[in-house]
This record gives sequence, C-alpha cells and structure tokens, in this order.
Amino acid sequence: MGSRTALVEDLMERFPHVPREAVFKEDLLRGGVAFDDSALSDNEDGDVKPKSYFIFSFDHGTLPELGEAALRRPPEEIILTGGPYDLRRTVVSVRVNPSSPYRVAAGEDGVLGLYLDGKRISDVGVPPMPEYYRHKLSNGKSVMEVAPTIQWGYLIYLTVFRVCQYFGAKEECQYCDINHNWRQHKAAGRPYTGVKDVDEVLEALEIIDRYDTAKASTAYTLTGGAITSKLQGRDEADFYGMYAKAIEEHFPGRWIGKVVAQALPRDDVQRFKDYGVQIYHPNYEVWDEYLFKMYCPGKERYVGRDEWHKRILDSAEIFGARNVIPNFVAGVEMAEPFGFTTVDEAIASTTEGLRFFMSQGITPRFTTWCPEPTTPLGKANPQGAPLEYHIRLLEAYRSTMEDFGLSSPPGYGPPGPGNAVFSVSSFMDSLPANEVTEEVPAV
Repeated sequence: MGSRTALVEDLMERFPHVPREAVFKEDLLRGGVAFDDSALSDNEDGDVKPKSYFIFSFDHGTLPELGEAALRRPPEEIILTGGPYDLRRTVVSVRVNPSSPYRVAAGEDGVLGLYLDGKRISDVGVPPMPEYYRHKLSNGKSVMEVAPTIQWGYLIYLTVFRVCQYFGAKEECQYCDINHNWRQHKAAGRPYTGVKDVDEVLEALEIIDRYDTAKASTAYTLTGGAITSKLQGRDEADFYGMYAKAIEEHFPGRWIGKVVAQALPRDDVQRFKDYGVQIYHPNYEVWDEYLFKMYCPGKERYVGRDEWHKRILDSAEIFGARNVIPNFVAGVEMAEPFGFTTVDEAIASTTEGLRFFMSQGITPRFTTWCPEPTTPLGKANPQGAPLEYHIRLLEAYRSTMEDFGLSSPPGYGPPGPGNAVFSVSSFMDSLPANEVTEEVPAV
C-alpha cells in the first residue's frame, strides 16, 4: 500500500459488513490525529469543549512534545460527517499525534475538516462548551477537573483516584499510563486532583444537573487506579462505593451508575450493588493467559487470571449477567515482545475470550489501544496493532454477539453507525442500529 488512504480503502472493500465509519474511527484511535492551530480550543475560556485527560493521556507524545496542543488543548472529541465517503455522524475520542497522516484543520472557508494524505475526507464537528463547564465549584475548582463529561456529554467520568497502587515495572500494566499522566499534569502545573473529595464530586454533579437542562448526561462512571491495600482507611469496594452511595442518595435515579474496579471477591461486589452501583466493569484487559501474566503483572500477582475470571462470573450472579461489562484493551494482543505475530492468531485468541464470556450472557466491551510513549508497550510498539486487526475484531465481535443472541449492553447510549456516542472504540458503531436496548437497570 503506497498510502494510508489506499490501506483504508482496501480494508473497506475487503470487509464491507464493517461500517466504513468504523474503519476511519479505529484508525484515528489507534494512530492518533494531528491538529492545526486553527483547530485547537481556547481551553476553558472558549466555545469548544477541551480535552480533559479524564484518566489516561491517550496521546502519542508527552505534553512537552505536543507543541501548541499542550498549551491550547484540542477538543475532547470530534464528529466526522459527509465528505467523499459520505460518513454518517461518528464520534471519535481525540488522541493527539503530531506525526499522524490524519490532520484536523480549517479550510479556506473556515470550516474544520479531516484531511488524510493531504485530501479532505470529512467535515469535522467539535463539541460546544457545555454551560456547566462555565461554572466553578465554591473552592474555585472547575467542573471539567472534578467531573468531566465524554461521549458527547452522555457520560460523566469520575476518576476519583488519579493514580494506581500497582506501581513500578513489576506491577503496572504494561500499556497503562495512568501514573505518568498524573505526573505530567502536575509537572505542567495543571490542576489534577489526586483523590477527589466526595463533597466536591457532589457539588460538581449538582452544577451539571442544574445546567444540563436537556438531560444529555445519562450515566456516570466511578473509577481510578487499583487499591491493593487501603486508601484513606478504606479498601477498594468501600472507597469507590462511598462515592456511589453519596451520589445515589443525593441524585436518586438521575444517572445510570457504573463502576470500573478490579475483579473483587463476591462480598465486595455485593457492597457495590448495595451502595447503588448498577453496572460493574471488572476489566480483564487481555484474554491470553501468557499475555495477561506478562502485560498485567500486578493483577496476576495479587489476583491471578483464573481467579479474575471466576470473580467476573460470580459478579454476574449479583448484578445480572447483562450488567457486568468487562473491558479489554484491543490491540495489545499483537504487542511486541510477547504478543501474537499474525492477525489470525490474535483474532482467534480474542474471540475465544469473547465466546467464554458471551456464552454466559456477559457482554465485554473494548477500548482501542493507544500506544502511549511512556509505557513499555507504547515504547516498543509506537505504531500499535495493525488496522486490519481492529477491523476484523469488529467483525468477530458482532458475529459472536449474534451467535449467543446478545444485544448492545446498557449504559453506552444508542448503537449503530450514525447513532453511537461511545468514543474510545467502534464496537457500538458496528452493532445494528435498529435495536432498542438502552435501559436503566432496576436498583
């Protein structure tokens, strides 16, 4: 292939059942996008919602390497529409890569477009600054710092613990830059609260609830780093659970409550449920047994892969299988030095994991791997996984769901090309648009 355009068009032709929008979206997520100065935001003082760095950097360079994009943040997400491929509305999380063949820039008419190999391939929409971002907490902190929203305003992302107690080369997940992201924002002098106070979270949610008159925000996610011992005298279930309990007491039924945490023992998972959590995300990260051990050494050491999977299945008895939605990081299966060397092998392994969970009614979801340069796997694999892997995964994912009669999971907004808002992978874009499955689980 002589150009990225030729590669993308070849994959669209070879895999016609995968929406063309998803092909571009996966390529942008795996490889990033560059921004002309004309496409950057004015941070919290402008009319465009800026990138919040809500948990990981999701960039292909450190802040000092991003140039003007480190001073004037790019938008949180972009929407692709139209162009020569007649793209349906597609929401894409922004991952900055100054050397990407994709570039967002304003044309001669001042309208933003996405350019590939120098040719305009779509119009670009940017998220407007939400009214609730224009209001500060009583202590002067911004709503964007305490309770940013993503997925075009659908999801409030509450990273209440900004670092992870899996620390150092022998414990950190090898693709994860949560700890570096914390360090780089502090080094840059940006506000980046390590542990968010419950009252601050409630105040930020009150502002969102007051000014989100269209009720665009439908769910919240509670998450942060793993807690292997105690944090503020609490174990992981009690630490994250206390936020859920406070939110549900103050805003009963306002949002779908989700928590991303480790795969915890049954009694701890029951506490999440008792605190008001409605959806549980005990992420299994990568399916292959050897790769789990090599790429998730802390999780292997403290819990172990087999026990991790057992706990996921146990949690389905508490939350219901439909409301247990573990994530995996799509693409690390092919990361050097230990990953699969062919797309066929990687897809076979990942599909084995999908079938394991989906056969029991549990529907995993995935985040498209961004090879952040401060991580071991990012350093060793700056190009990430091949685009073909990501496209074939979408095909395998939908096929496996159909095999087991499953529909899109709750808490992710509408499915289907032109409808989906989930921005960090294309799994929702690739599912049928005619199913009505979004729901608020019974508390």
